[in-house]
Amino acid sequence: QVQLVESGGGLVQAGGSLRLSCAASGRIFSNYAMAWFRHSPGKEREFVTAIARDPGSTFYADSVKGRFTISRDNAKNTVYLQMNSLKPKDAAVYYCAARLGNWGQLSERDFGSWGPGTRVTVSS
Repeated sequence: QVQLVESGGGLVQAGGSLRLSCAASGRIFSNYAMAWFRHSPGKEREFVTAIARDPGSTFYADSVKGRFTISRDNAKNTVYLQMNSLKPKDAAVYYCAARLGNWGQLSERDFGSWGPGTRVTVSS
């Protein structure tokens, strides 16, 4: 399994931006599809976005399309999530996840490696 560690979370005002990073180690990063999920209190963990292996096709949940951008740097074993125009409903713990090969059905069950999460708080 690949090991994942997220960073970049914090407090931001509504309308602001944050960039999350997820550093991977332990395996050949470019062999993995990567994704971001998020978990808000009282809700189930939900899919946010995913990026395929090299080259990186992407897919977004409708709720973040046009505001969030996922990217990856295989040379740095890192995947990023640029979040713009943040809304209070975007507040959550954001998790990075990895899946060997393609991104499957983009459900939690498809991803075998997870980071501990990083918290994003959006003030109104």
